[in-house]
Amino acid sequence: QVSLVESGGGLVQAGGSLRLSCAASGHTFNNYAVAWFRQAPGKEREFVAAISWNGGRTYYADSVKDRFTVSRDSAKNTAHLQMNSLKPEDTAVYYCAADYTPSPKPADYDYWGQGTQVTVSS
Repeated sequence: QVSLVESGGGLVQAGGSLRLSCAASGHTFNNYAVAWFRQAPGKEREFVAAISWNGGRTYYADSVKDRFTVSRDSAKNTAHLQMNSLKPEDTAVYYCAADYTPSPKPADYDYWGQGTQVTVSS
């Protein structure tokens, strides 16, 4: 069982940066891949980025590639999403999720955080 809590969201101007954190409880966290998803009002939840259980592989949506970086600190049971060059279209609630295998599909993840709001003003 894994419990996830996101933090680090907020309001930022276009071109700015934010760093989201996903803090996990549960001794099995380091066995899981971690993904970030986002959901804007009226839209479906979409894949943003993922990192394998050991950090050896990372995956990104085309819309965030070269702007966002996913990482994890196994010693601290945390994962991070560094977001640079933010755009108004990045505005959404951001969620972290965990499961054994990285996947771009929300349905493939059993464990979810409550989400953190990111708002990018133009």
